[in-house]
Amino acid sequence: MMKLLHLSDIHLGSGLSHGRINPETGLNTRLEDFVATLSRCLDRALAEPVDLVLFGGDAFPDATPPPLVQQALAQQFCRLSAAGIPMVLLVGNHDQHAQGLGGASLSIYRTLGVPGVIVGDCLATHTIETPHGLVQVVTLPWLTRSALLTRPETEGLSMAQVNELLLDRLRVALEGEIRGLDPTLPAVLLAHAMVDTAAYGGERFLSAGRGLTLPMALLARPCFDYVALGHVHRHQILCEHPLMIYPGSIERVDFSEESEDKGYVLVHLRRGETRAEFCPLPVRPFQTIQVDLTEAETPQEKLLQAIAATEITDAVVRCLYRLRADQVEEIDRPTLAAALAAAHTYTLQAQVAPAAHRHRLPEIGTDHALDPIAALRTYLDSRPDMADLKESLLSAAALLVEDATDLALDFAPNSAPELATDHPLDSDLDPSLPLSPTKNPAIPTPQQLRLL
Repeated sequence: MMKLLHLSDIHLGSGLSHGRINPETGLNTRLEDFVATLSRCLDRALAEPVDLVLFGGDAFPDATPPPLVQQALAQQFCRLSAAGIPMVLLVGNHDQHAQGLGGASLSIYRTLGVPGVIVGDCLATHTIETPHGLVQVVTLPWLTRSALLTRPETEGLSMAQVNELLLDRLRVALEGEIRGLDPTLPAVLLAHAMVDTAAYGGERFLSAGRGLTLPMALLARPCFDYVALGHVHRHQILCEHPLMIYPGSIERVDFSEESEDKGYVLVHLRRGETRAEFCPLPVRPFQTIQVDLTEAETPQEKLLQAIAATEITDAVVRCLYRLRADQVEEIDRPTLAAALAAAHTYTLQAQVAPAAHRHRLPEIGTDHALDPIAALRTYLDSRPDMADLKESLLSAAALLVEDATDLALDFAPNSAPELATDHPLDSDLDPSLPLSPTKNPAIPTPQQLRLL
């Protein structure tokens, strides 16, 4: 049987924020991780050796990677070329220009005429000679609406109508490739696509509004012995007949892939018979430590306990903790840094819980009239945390209200003559001037006291 190695979504140069600079090489450690993982994949291809390597697209984060990153990928692929192992490099959405025209990051291999390398940047059928015979590979790169939207026939159409038009054209074009296949030779469909039955990851949102979701029935054709997919980062088998597989990405790009296994697929293929084996890769772990400290009496100690209970050695770690505003000063970040020293890299992300919203009690709404003591009692009844102070507060409030009432009576209008005769300065006042202490804004009235 023919042996194929199917890998996808290398994304070389991604996730550099989760690494650090290696002082010995001057390179980001996450770039070194990705190169080392790709090297393990190709080590297996050379050790078997396999008859053909299928790459499902997304070699880099974008179509114009830095020269250093391009060189790192080329050094690995040239190992296969030197060993005489052919490979098909499919163009994914990250390999294209923003306009979706061509695969700038991969077309260099075709331009340079690298032996044994086929760049799949259009829908086409390639018949490839291998040590175990010929195999037919139909390449289906990432489809975008960009080129179609410039055509006159799409003017005035909604995006849903444009999608249907694109699918209709793809059905016709794919049918043309299928009719040209040799039924006596094994056939593989290599596609970079979102398939409607796949369990999507973060890549679905990265491509929102730019790509096209394909129905599985469009790709699961009996003429294909194997459907090799790329784009979705989570390994999964979508169909058994024909066998349709996403190998997933070879490395974790971010924390959305924290719990996913990473690897490649080794396929044994002959016409009418296919077997596949997922081969996990020993990639760097990602760990999330998430702690709610809002109820903790000693938040620092609880956070340190959570860190100690997590395996963080050589892992990319993020520590998420939630705390109250009054607990912020209790967190000693240097101590946390010491506890996380075994991690490859780490981030500390604190979230301060918002203050509890104070709801107005219905008993003391604006349409209710309560005297101050009753209003205070109602409020204290809603605060069980102040139960020990309730009677003391009510007693003190009663004394304040009593004193305020006496003060108001002393300045009542009917007591004005007494004030005029008792006050030593009143003899100098003009008797014709009205004396109205209650009009003085500095002296509260009973109505004002009730509002207090």
